[in-house]
Amino acid sequence: MTAATSITVRVPLKVRRRRGRKTVLTPVREGDEATIPTRADPALVKALGRAFRYQRLLDEGRYASITEMAEAERIERGYLGSLLRLTLLAPAMVEELMEGRTGSAPSLPRLLQPLPEVWEHQLEALGR
Repeated sequence: MTAATSITVRVPLKVRRRRGRKTVLTPVREGDEATIPTRADPALVKALGRAFRYQRLLDEGRYASITEMAEAERIERGYLGSLLRLTLLAPAMVEELMEGRTGSAPSLPRLLQPLPEVWEHQLEALGR
């Protein structure tokens, strides 16, 4: 039997906030681009992150209801319910939003509105 081996890969990079956007800074090589800007809307990314966090807290049983969670997290109950609906978005839409691939991404207020439950119908309603 052979001993287990592991490999560590280190990639030197830094994440900087510029003009409200996050930018990945990599070591500059001659002829290469120094930065890779993110295209995703920071407000959408933050809202999606919060939505999935709140859903996880409910799933784990840390809160018995949305009302209890809203009180504990000091969030308006209606807004929390709207945020939680983001977890029901079609996976393709979530992926597009996170990667910033949508040319004309739906706004956060539009995504917080009720959408069809069927993913194909969601994509149609959002013009995809």
